[in-house]
Amino acid sequence: MSSALVWFRRDLRTHDHAALCQALAGHSAVHCAFVFDTTILDPLPRRDRRVEFILRAVEELDDALRLQGGGLIVRHGDPVVEVPRLAAELGVAAVFANRDYEPRAVARDAEVARRLQAAGCSFDDHKDQVIFERAEILTRTGKPFAVFTPYRNAWLKRLLPQDLAPFPVEPLAAKLAPGPDRRLPTLAELGFETTDLATLRLPTGMSGAQALFRDFVERIDDYAVARDFPAVKGGSYLSPHLRFGTISIRQLAGWAHAHGGRGAETWLSELVWRDFYHALLWHHPGVVGHSFQPRFEALRWDEAPDLLAAWKEGRTGYPLVDAAMRQLLHAGWMHNRLRMVTASFLAKDLGLDWRQGEAWFAECLLDFDLAANNGGWQWAASTGCDAQPWFRIFNPVTQSEKFDPDGRFIRRYVPELATVPGKFIHAPWTMDAATQSACGVVIGRDYPAPVVDHAAARARTLARYKAAGA
Repeated sequence: MSSALVWFRRDLRTHDHAALCQALAGHSAVHCAFVFDTTILDPLPRRDRRVEFILRAVEELDDALRLQGGGLIVRHGDPVVEVPRLAAELGVAAVFANRDYEPRAVARDAEVARRLQAAGCSFDDHKDQVIFERAEILTRTGKPFAVFTPYRNAWLKRLLPQDLAPFPVEPLAAKLAPGPDRRLPTLAELGFETTDLATLRLPTGMSGAQALFRDFVERIDDYAVARDFPAVKGGSYLSPHLRFGTISIRQLAGWAHAHGGRGAETWLSELVWRDFYHALLWHHPGVVGHSFQPRFEALRWDEAPDLLAAWKEGRTGYPLVDAAMRQLLHAGWMHNRLRMVTASFLAKDLGLDWRQGEAWFAECLLDFDLAANNGGWQWAASTGCDAQPWFRIFNPVTQSEKFDPDGRFIRRYVPELATVPGKFIHAPWTMDAATQSACGVVIGRDYPAPVVDHAAARARTLARYKAAGA
């Protein structure tokens, strides 16, 4: 039998790995490789938590492979060049990889496949990062779903045990080819600086993902309610691990489906959202840079660099919005409900193009995923897939009162408001002068006044969408 090469990308684990399992099953020796892609890395700032997160995951992946007799070959360059070159050096008959659905990745893989085939080597890709992909979930008329709830219903109806079955690697691990003697590159050798990732105490790699999952299953029965409150430990915190594949989506969806209960069912629905957005991106790659609903390309957004900067830096004068944006800057992560609140605020209170917010999240989020980020932003801006009308506009004050009622989250990330009385914490500009003086928070001096009036902004937004033909 011939040898093969497995190209790891956003699947940095040794267990339940579709491409690795299939390569081991069909070949006598399997090499493993990872490419630090310079076409992605070069434009990034030199202190980027994601690069350090990936490197830590790659280090653990290499360790795990070596314990099984293998090891990871690491390259630093353009994978369109590096993967065919490595395949030729190793003399493999096939390169295996798990599919990526982003337009640039699809084009990259097509070019890699073309170059490999020209050299007499096949490119074999597999579904791994989603449960259902591409055209596996369609309407009765054979078209892609454009609304989530019918998609979820069809997803659940189609689900079978084999869709959640793991791809066992361990029984075939003896076929792993030994790794190179050379150590892995350091951050400095990759051209990056150490970040504050360690101080954030986010577990990394496969072991970190499993530790987070074990912690979450102890809390999942409360998930349906707790997930909406940013001051409560309600979520799984697994999104970076799903993004880089240090944990298997089949493990998570399979556990949630088997466990049952309201919390697990709600979480499974969130995992289905992930599949939905990946399918949406696959069927409609034009959503990158454009509205899913073409009529909303006519929206005339404001140009307000000062307002954009205030939003990015968490100084809009709306405490919940500011706390969320500061959490993003501090941790490279934001609570899911607050992603909706801050996105709605940018597009529908500030009147700024959703693409500006999408780009900022893409720059800051440790768990940045193009499909989910684009889908979420277009949902918030009402330009994407959504059964709700375009005139849904989150009120940042009522959202704050409902989901951070005691102001715990606000006081953590906006400490200058720590002394503000509870009845004013959601709208501190409503304090009279005497109260401001008494608590030592003068609006306009210690904390900004609101950069916009929500009621007036809402009226402008309704007019904006109507002018675009809504």
